[in-house]
Amino acid sequence: MSHLTTHVLDATTGSPAVGVAVELADEGGLPVDAGVTDADGRAALGPESLPAGEYTIAFRTGAYFAELGVDTFYPFVTVTFTVEVADDGTSRHYHVPLLLSPFAYSTYRGS
Repeated sequence: MSHLTTHVLDATTGSPAVGVAVELADEGGLPVDAGVTDADGRAALGPESLPAGEYTIAFRTGAYFAELGVDTFYPFVTVTFTVEVADDGTSRHYHVPLLLSPFAYSTYRGS
């Protein structure tokens, strides 16, 4: 299983946001992985383990809404978060959901 997953929900329709391009980068901005949300609005990114540090997920929301013919204020949404590694070298799974509408979004640390 990937160390990081996401789930994008379109709050205007109450359904999964299908086909949202998602990119994961490390704290230096170097790409780690990329994907597209599936029929359930989900994507898995990255290797089985991520080193400790700061990471950014970029959601290409402008392209998603353009496909639907909907104007949006946010062409993309970026979420920056910290991966922590325990003293024994392990870290837990990270889940970063995105609740999306054309003029607002929210996110949280999922499980």
